[in-house]
Amino acid sequence: MRYISTRGKAPALGFEDVVLTGLASDGGLYVPEDLPRLSHQELAEFAGLSYAEIAFRVMRPFVGGAIDDGTFKRLVEESYASFHHDAVVPLKQLDANHFLLELFHGPTLAFKDVALQLLGRLLDHFLAKRDERAVILGATSGDTGSAAIEGCRHCEHLDIFILHPYQRVSEVQRRQMTSVLADNVFNIAIEGNFDDAQAMVKASFADQAFLDGTRLVAVNSINWARIMAQTVYYVAAAVALGAPHREVSFTVPSANFGNLFAGYIAREMGLPIRQLVIATNANDILHRVISDNDFSRRELLATLAPSMDIVVSSNFERLLFFAYDRDTGAVDALLERFKHEPASLADAPLERLRALFSSYSVDDAEILETIRDAHARTGELLDPHTATGYRAAERCNRHPEVPMVTLATAHPAKFAEAVVKAGFTEVPLPEAMSDLLTREERYEVLPASLEAVQDYIARARR
Repeated sequence: MRYISTRGKAPALGFEDVVLTGLASDGGLYVPEDLPRLSHQELAEFAGLSYAEIAFRVMRPFVGGAIDDGTFKRLVEESYASFHHDAVVPLKQLDANHFLLELFHGPTLAFKDVALQLLGRLLDHFLAKRDERAVILGATSGDTGSAAIEGCRHCEHLDIFILHPYQRVSEVQRRQMTSVLADNVFNIAIEGNFDDAQAMVKASFADQAFLDGTRLVAVNSINWARIMAQTVYYVAAAVALGAPHREVSFTVPSANFGNLFAGYIAREMGLPIRQLVIATNANDILHRVISDNDFSRRELLATLAPSMDIVVSSNFERLLFFAYDRDTGAVDALLERFKHEPASLADAPLERLRALFSSYSVDDAEILETIRDAHARTGELLDPHTATGYRAAERCNRHPEVPMVTLATAHPAKFAEAVVKAGFTEVPLPEAMSDLLTREERYEVLPASLEAVQDYIARARR
């Protein structure tokens, strides 16, 4: 399996190098040169298998022999042994044909655990093989940071530095990161927003001289291994609902677009997905592209769904690569325009996207209304991000005869402030985290300055 850049100017790489590289040298994102296919028979054979077994079979072609089967199966099984539900990602029925896919049963109560528990193990495996040490640098709007830290805290060959926007994540999200006191874990609170932090991460990958030759590794959703791991729960959920013998639709709370892009990849591999619904909060660039062909930046808004508070959706570039029929020159030109001025997609790519994708934007008032409404109708208490998906699924479902699955991306206790604002008493944390709010914290507050951040990393790493 070879991987190529969405910008078309970086060398093709194998799986091991893609995992260790993250962002392509031309600024693009890596995608498979050829997508593997899941036949009707293979999908049918997944029925009744454990999540780990389905994960091994779905991801094995992407690994392309970079890890022997026995070792890869062990890494997969270890990754999902840390989840607190035997199904790993259980389904709940909300009404006659609407289901909730609970992705929050991992160690940090968010969907990103599904990929990052595996990614940490993959990175440590490859670095041990090469007898190397590396630095992980990532930016988070809330959930990625804690999930990355939990995935890498025990890694012997990694130091991890996570940037989060100072006082712009929930207390639970912050403490899940800053109360991990392992010697290889470093948290940095940036006096700016998520996009400031993300820009510094990208700049650091473009010029890594500040690390004096140590490898810099990405764990955010630009890393292909995360997309690969996320395709699995689309397959597992669809098979549980009758695939490949019937179609299934999905609604996904969306920000950086990696989660929903994984669903698109699963469809391209052969999973019978009828519709994909993009749910956004008031930071609605993805909704504006699909509904109005408005591909432009707007000022970042702080919302009740902070993990979706971003201006630029990095993984949307991967979808554009396929929408433009792999025309890397056209993708590069569009993204260059987007840097400087409002842009729009060409007619043919836009129509390809609209044939599969629908979208809906949910503001804070509607988030609170949806949390109350969903609880009254189903008994389920949704976090604010999942609430955007619940409402979008209702508003955008074009095929009510097809099962609709809304992805529940976080446990409501992670966003207790929003749940209380909706009129509920505070949601207790699971027993394993009951002391989280009293744990010792450790983090550094730095200005939104690339020089300050790079200087701190260079001094602090082991």
